[in-house]
Amino acid sequence: MKQEIGFVQREVLKEKPDFSSLGFGKYFTDYMFVMDYQQEIGWFDPRITPYEPLTLEPSAMVFHYGQAIFEGMKAYKAADGTIQLFRPEKNMKRLNESCERLCIPQIDEDFLLEAIKQLILTEKDWVPDGEGTSLYIRPFIFSTEPYLGVRPAKQYKLLVILSPSGAYYGDQLSPVRIYVEEQYVRAVIGGVGHVKTAGNYAASLKAQEKADENGFAQILWLDAKENKYVEEVGSMNIFFKINGEVVTPRLNGSILPGVTRDSVIELLKYWNIPVREERISIEEVFAAHARGELEEVFGAGTAAVISPVGELTWNEHAIAINDYKIGELSQRIYDEMTGIQLGKKEDPFNWTVKVEQVEV
Repeated sequence: MKQEIGFVQREVLKEKPDFSSLGFGKYFTDYMFVMDYQQEIGWFDPRITPYEPLTLEPSAMVFHYGQAIFEGMKAYKAADGTIQLFRPEKNMKRLNESCERLCIPQIDEDFLLEAIKQLILTEKDWVPDGEGTSLYIRPFIFSTEPYLGVRPAKQYKLLVILSPSGAYYGDQLSPVRIYVEEQYVRAVIGGVGHVKTAGNYAASLKAQEKADENGFAQILWLDAKENKYVEEVGSMNIFFKINGEVVTPRLNGSILPGVTRDSVIELLKYWNIPVREERISIEEVFAAHARGELEEVFGAGTAAVISPVGELTWNEHAIAINDYKIGELSQRIYDEMTGIQLGKKEDPFNWTVKVEQVEV
């Protein structure tokens, strides 16, 4: 039996920001979704409440042992004025895969998706409709049990918060500079690189700080064993167009299976453009550039959608891609993807889901 979602009214609503200058992840809506877990009774008390600070015990296990996972999704204002989601079932599935890896209790994927829809309907006036804007959706789960023994927690909290956002990198389609990291590693096979856990991102901050200091937008991570094979960018999966073919690192247990990554691959196959998922070394990438065959490089992720790469720097050697201009294929993918997300283009894959009045 589905649980009824409670609602706590906010006394005073927030003043909404200027939707023409949102940035990314800086503003938060009036309400959030909350649900709790106790081992004896399972997930319980789903509710939409005012967005507000949380109170946790200093001994809450998340502070000490890091059981915390999250997802990233978006709601879009479609061309006809309706609100729609993009492949949300993939995010629900991946959230449960993260739960499994971190010993967090599974969630009812259908119920959580319906709860997210209800939250969005409550906050429908916060969904921006400007170019490159969306309502970013952040579901996350963390352990709350007050206990200092090392074991999976028996109490958790699930929240969903919403943030009206603009482009992740500012000028959405301006090619970015990326630094190939050689000293630090992001994840190892057998670890947690394939799930969205908070610790992965904490471990990346030192290298990202170094990249920022040198004017790079992001890091391209190499494999942890040989420090040779391309894995992913900090906030995106990576694609290379080499001599007419598109290559992206295959999923190996240390690479996040991105929803946008999967969508790009499906689109390319639909267009009969050769695309391969395989292990590719950074040497191969730079060698392709030396032969004049590296035509385009772009990242793909929920936050950035498609982000063209204008420069790669590795081993103190910088190469320019496509004369620092967005490539024809990168532009085509971006236009098609955002067109589907905004309801401006046909959706032959049934990727979009309308947010309508729901019963839970």
